[in-house]
Amino acid sequence: MNPSLRQTKWLRVPLRAFFSAMAVSGALVATPAPAANPIACADLKTKLSIADTTITLTEMLPAGVNPNPVGTIAAPICRVVGVTTPAVQFEVWMPSEGWNGKFQMVGNGGTAGVISYSAMRLALARGYATASTDTGHVSSGSFDSTWALGRLDLIADFGHRGTHVTTVNGKAITRAYYGEPAKYSYYVGCSKGGQQGLMEAQRYPEDFDGLIAGDPANNWTRFYAGSHLWYSMATLKDPQSYIPAAKTAILGKATADACDLIDGIKDGVIDDPRKCKFDPSVLLCEAGQDPNTCFTAKQVQAVRDIQTGVRTPWGELVHPPLVPGAEDGPGGWAAWTTGSAPFTGLHWLAADGFFRYQVFQNPAYDPMSFNFGSDLLFSLHAVGPLLDAIDPDLRPLHRRGAKLIVYHGFSDPDISPLNSINYFESVAEFMAHRSDDRKDALERTQEFFRLFMVPGMQHCSGGPGPNTFDMLTALENWVEKGKAPHAVIASHSTAGVVDRTRPLCVYPKVAVYTGTGSTDDAANFKCRMPREERHHGHDDDDDD
Repeated sequence: MNPSLRQTKWLRVPLRAFFSAMAVSGALVATPAPAANPIACADLKTKLSIADTTITLTEMLPAGVNPNPVGTIAAPICRVVGVTTPAVQFEVWMPSEGWNGKFQMVGNGGTAGVISYSAMRLALARGYATASTDTGHVSSGSFDSTWALGRLDLIADFGHRGTHVTTVNGKAITRAYYGEPAKYSYYVGCSKGGQQGLMEAQRYPEDFDGLIAGDPANNWTRFYAGSHLWYSMATLKDPQSYIPAAKTAILGKATADACDLIDGIKDGVIDDPRKCKFDPSVLLCEAGQDPNTCFTAKQVQAVRDIQTGVRTPWGELVHPPLVPGAEDGPGGWAAWTTGSAPFTGLHWLAADGFFRYQVFQNPAYDPMSFNFGSDLLFSLHAVGPLLDAIDPDLRPLHRRGAKLIVYHGFSDPDISPLNSINYFESVAEFMAHRSDDRKDALERTQEFFRLFMVPGMQHCSGGPGPNTFDMLTALENWVEKGKAPHAVIASHSTAGVVDRTRPLCVYPKVAVYTGTGSTDDAANFKCRMPREERHHGHDDDDDD
């Protein structure tokens, strides 16, 4: 390992502790005692006092109303709007009838900057009191970072503090309105929301009884460098390397042709892309071939660069790369990698703003000049302690009995699914420190943390695989009834009609076809250890 990197990792421990202490000192760490009597919605603004927080609006809204931008709500609610110093805007919605006695915090996407109203509506429809935050700034777009210029405090709020103080505020407001605390508290989020969930699990383990972190961007700084920026460099630094969106269909078909049958079922889904040995040179144009039906040598190299990733000068992989599968479709590479024209893909828009405004604090900075040695080390020093949720020590979460579910689409064109596998493995390895029994460490990790990989799902949704599922019910049953999830049924729909179901299995188990019945019916699959795991002595019991 490069000595400079060792020094970076050593320095990040006290930095993270420092910023965590700073955030807690500025956040609400002691909530009001349970109210003897409920406080009416209209009176919350004057009768409830929360440190460093101003309640700016309280209103009763009937079911079915559509106040812009809240949208149509499923139940009558008390809506509370507030702000915590310096600028953490938040909302709390509490059903005035049919409350399930629980609280749910919902996460954000991109660079946040907006209240997640659609996610709040989903929580409300299940009877939850729910809260969301813009994490301390207003964004003009999904990947706007201009708000971060000269504001390290806002980056800290975006990285971790905004979610935490909103959780604490939301619980206090819920307690005051109902006159009793919520019986259980949950967190649900995907993408940036997945980063928020893992940050909560690591830095604020007392906040929730259960957390769902989907497709998490938890290794934030390395992800922006080794994925967002690297994929952009691979296709944009040389104009001849750019891949038009129309060609993503060629790539998607080629990876499916190469690897769809690895699991023995031809269904348009690469079940485990780690087993796919796709060679992009099969796309190379032959003499006289229509260039719209094949790839140039530089385009082939761009695909290869994306699927191998970038390394530091001392040989370390910066971030896990994308894996083959589901590159085509509106949620695939056309959205993330190619865009409708050069420099319009989401990978570039994300990297460009992040490095100009959050990392280097210089609007004139050119991310294409990024050095994966010195500039990576600088980035990890500058913002890593505020944004990166990579701590494998989840013992505080485990000790308090909380549960964590992470899921990740195996065909995610944004955040490599290998990142979630790597984080889970890091937790299991941490748990193994006192034991030489790898299986025992896996079992102890799965007592509180379970990972579900979703074959064929793209970023948080979509893709050719079954991509609609209910992780929240699985989490509720685990937290409230002690029933750990062994499999979660996922479905795929075409034109609104379900045409395939498949079990999602607890990693490292995979769904294996029993050999009888339709391969589109989840009932005909069992969750089993992969063959290579079985050969190493792991049991092969089915999970029903």
